[in-house]
Amino acid sequence: MKKFVYKCLLSVSLMTAVSCDSFLQEENVSGLTSGTYYSTVEGMESLVNSLYTPMRFWYGKENGIALSELGTDIFTRGSGMESPPIALYNSDLSGANSAINFYWTRLYAALNATNAAVSRIPTSPLPANLKLIREGEARFLRAFYLWHIVETWGGVHLTTTETIGVQTTANRTPVEGFYKQIFEDLQFAATNLPVTTTQYGRATRPAAEAFMARMYLYRNNYAEASRMAKKVIADYNFKLMPTYAALWDIANIKNTEAIWVVNFTADLILNREFDGLTSSSSDDILLRDGGNNSHLFFLMTYDQLPGMQRDIRYGRPFARYMPTVKLLDLFDETKDARFNATFETVWYSNRPGSYKVTNTAGVERTVTFKAGDTAIYATKYVVPNAVKDAKPYTIIDRSRTYDANGAPRVRDRYMSLKKFLDPARLTISQQQGRRDAFVIRLAEMYMIAAEADMMLGNTATALQHINAVRRRAALPGKEAAMEITTSQFNIDFILDERAREFAGEQQRWFDLKRTNKLVERVKAFNPDAGPNIKEYHRLRPIPQAQLDIITNKGEFIQNEGYQ
Repeated sequence: MKKFVYKCLLSVSLMTAVSCDSFLQEENVSGLTSGTYYSTVEGMESLVNSLYTPMRFWYGKENGIALSELGTDIFTRGSGMESPPIALYNSDLSGANSAINFYWTRLYAALNATNAAVSRIPTSPLPANLKLIREGEARFLRAFYLWHIVETWGGVHLTTTETIGVQTTANRTPVEGFYKQIFEDLQFAATNLPVTTTQYGRATRPAAEAFMARMYLYRNNYAEASRMAKKVIADYNFKLMPTYAALWDIANIKNTEAIWVVNFTADLILNREFDGLTSSSSDDILLRDGGNNSHLFFLMTYDQLPGMQRDIRYGRPFARYMPTVKLLDLFDETKDARFNATFETVWYSNRPGSYKVTNTAGVERTVTFKAGDTAIYATKYVVPNAVKDAKPYTIIDRSRTYDANGAPRVRDRYMSLKKFLDPARLTISQQQGRRDAFVIRLAEMYMIAAEADMMLGNTATALQHINAVRRRAALPGKEAAMEITTSQFNIDFILDERAREFAGEQQRWFDLKRTNKLVERVKAFNPDAGPNIKEYHRLRPIPQAQLDIITNKGEFIQNEGYQ
């Protein structure tokens, strides 16, 4: 199956409208307008293809990861974190936050583009057999962007009509209004999309049904969540990968577990991003490195320690995000293979030589490394100083990284998340990654079925589904030891298991919010954010720039708690 390239994006915020023509070429020498272009088969196909582009601004991107993983129970800020308010919930988290502004603009641009496609496809010259498929894609993606909007900001502006020109008012649509539209769109998509596609990355019927299962879970409709998740498990050819580590092998970026992914490409020319949302001139267009950048953000600065230098194998360390003690302690590495598949614990010397180091007592000594010698060892346990001083390599233990209460002592030395590493990069400085980003994979369907059945009181069936995921995660010979019993099973165990399975995959903040556990678990397990988080932080602030420019300010106001 081949991937397909997204050509351009019809973009709009509440207050501005920019056609894709306007940022591809300032002077319209061909005489085409968006109206005439979209009345052609090529134009309509380009419009539908462009609807996928906004996902590449969210998945595998620094601020998208920050808004979905930071300020939770499992991740906090590293030394390189560029937007601390998101991680801390402090008084600087406001409508002026640049990351939140960025995604408000992009998600509403995406909504407008999907609205345009839905309205234009029925009268387009697309072949009849393609019209329902392309409208199914547009509706599926509209539901997806609406979900991001409503779960991030709550009951804000909703429209299903294409906006052309300037809109100066905004409405407040209740959350239920958003979900009504989400389910209408997903039902259309599930009815009209094909089961498979030759263009890897396009939306399909099982992707629509899987996302519907997730949405039913978000609305506490456990019967439908269970039914739909089980349908996806039973009706199609998806299979759990035999091992958790195999999921993250760069040679396995297409695999039997992936239900829906965000495409990225190894082609460094195609894998760039046009950002013309706010540009009025082609000279102002920002052309940025694209690709999946998640390989950068979870890595500690290993290249600053003796015996090591930056290389492709261990990645380019941006040190943006570090695990909390809670995340590390969730794993029993004596039986759960996900621990070693998720975290880097040993770095082998790639810079041989002799180095002067200072031990825990302040005494200087010389250590020597040959190529391949252990240079760094990271552990979640406390290592006695005598042991640290006796070893030639650097030991990063629990006491070096965290205080007794779990608060970070340092933010540049910690156990790194390795599952997103991209060893296919061509140079040590390359930021672009080729790895596709999993949006929905089969393990989530098992977890949804387990949670929904647990809530329905169907404990035996729920255990079957969660234990299927846990058996796959087991070390060889430890499958039975990984199974759980009824006495261990509750919503907190579900959240713990989802953390073990999906850490870093951009679901955590939303999971804690939907289960009403965000404040409780952040207070309990994140000493950075715990003192600041309040109930109103279950929504993000509306960008102040939007509030300033609308004319119905008395009707469309800031979310509660924010200035």
